[in-house]
Amino acid sequence: MFDILIIGAGIVGSLLAREIKKYKLSVAVLDKESDVGNVTSMANSAIIHSGYDPLPGTLKAKMNVRGNEMFDELTKQLDVSFGRVGSLTVAIYNEQLPLLDELAARAKENGVKVELLTRAQVLKMEPNITKEVKGALLAPTAGIIDPFNLCVHAMENAVDNGTELFLNEEVIKIDDKGDYFEVKTSKNHVYKAKMVINAAGLYSDKIAELVAPIDWKITPRKGQYFVLDHYKSGLVRHVIFPLPSEKGKGILVTMTTSGNYLVGPSSELVEDREDFSCDLDTLKKIRESSIIMVPDIPFHQTIRCFAGLRASSSRHDFVIETPKGIPNFVNIGGIESPGFVSAPAIAEYVVDEFISKVFALEKNESFNPAVRKYINPKKMRFIDRHKLVKENPDYGEIICNCEKVTLGEVRDVLKRNCPPHTIKAMKKRVRVGFGKCQGTFCLPLVVKELAAFYNISPLEVLYDKEDSNILLEELKEEK
Repeated sequence: MFDILIIGAGIVGSLLAREIKKYKLSVAVLDKESDVGNVTSMANSAIIHSGYDPLPGTLKAKMNVRGNEMFDELTKQLDVSFGRVGSLTVAIYNEQLPLLDELAARAKENGVKVELLTRAQVLKMEPNITKEVKGALLAPTAGIIDPFNLCVHAMENAVDNGTELFLNEEVIKIDDKGDYFEVKTSKNHVYKAKMVINAAGLYSDKIAELVAPIDWKITPRKGQYFVLDHYKSGLVRHVIFPLPSEKGKGILVTMTTSGNYLVGPSSELVEDREDFSCDLDTLKKIRESSIIMVPDIPFHQTIRCFAGLRASSSRHDFVIETPKGIPNFVNIGGIESPGFVSAPAIAEYVVDEFISKVFALEKNESFNPAVRKYINPKKMRFIDRHKLVKENPDYGEIICNCEKVTLGEVRDVLKRNCPPHTIKAMKKRVRVGFGKCQGTFCLPLVVKELAAFYNISPLEVLYDKEDSNILLEELKEEK
């Protein structure tokens, strides 16, 4: 019997598990995927929004602003790349300038610092932006984040502090026993908990309906992106947004913490909650929209395209509530943009507003908020890297030439409390296969390391989900 069971190991579930472990409560997390943060939390714009855009008074606005304030300390504790590069929301036409004034007024109401810029100021800040620009809204507290490792490191820290994580466990039934719940999974396992928190992302409405009727629905909103190689710095120096519309924040152009560039996303409602496909027509529209803001985007440097799904709620706001008369079941749904930046604030809010009403919270004095520091040879001085390699030669063996990932980094993440079990999971943690060759040369080496660590045949190593084996059979040379 656990005190609290969280369904969903995305960014909200991971940070919530960590937040709860600040108190003397037993926590378990279930997720249907083979890794944490494997769906929406890994396929997004990797932006830490300032909070000027959400409608004042909404949960989106409150959680965005509070969440943004938390990121400096959070990323330091969890050893995650983060940069407050600021964002520019640009007006290309004169008739758009009043909209910038409206956004500035909304920012003031939300308590977010912004500055209206003239055409000359924008061009000085962003030399590659269109010469047609008429002005922009600068939000200096906006930032860029490594979304993969924020989720992984948050869960690692939660597990370091006593959380139990169960992957590949799809919840199919929840029985309310009054003072506790029995949660059944597709593996026919049953988990018992005094309180259940539904953070199931795209499936949050489906999980909610297992307990009580709801008046909201999740519709996936697909966003497609271009990923450009880290060919040079300076294409853009801020996150560049168009003016937002009813569909969302629009097609952005941004650098990433890894030095790549992202262009996207599109925004189309879909029915299929597993549709991560890209299509040429949509990608063409993204390209056409983005070059209106930044004309010389080198799309010939594209190394891949991808699509992510956001859990768009019929309420057009975050859903964070308990069903009537069931205080020990909490629904967290509709966590679309600005969901990633809002996640630490959502975790804090759920503890304060819901968990504290069910449990007498006693501080866990042994809670350690920091993960064990990650070694990144690329960021070290030559003399320090040389010393590291002498102490551990694994850090001198390059396993991925595109991203300059060492064998030492691969072996380090395997020994942590939220280790990768698949190729995709390893890729998210250390970036093997993220470069120009997209894993052509490093993939066999990663398969070898996973097979050796888990004492399985290379034939059993999966890319991601069940039946995604990399190797199908063993071949022998003819004599």
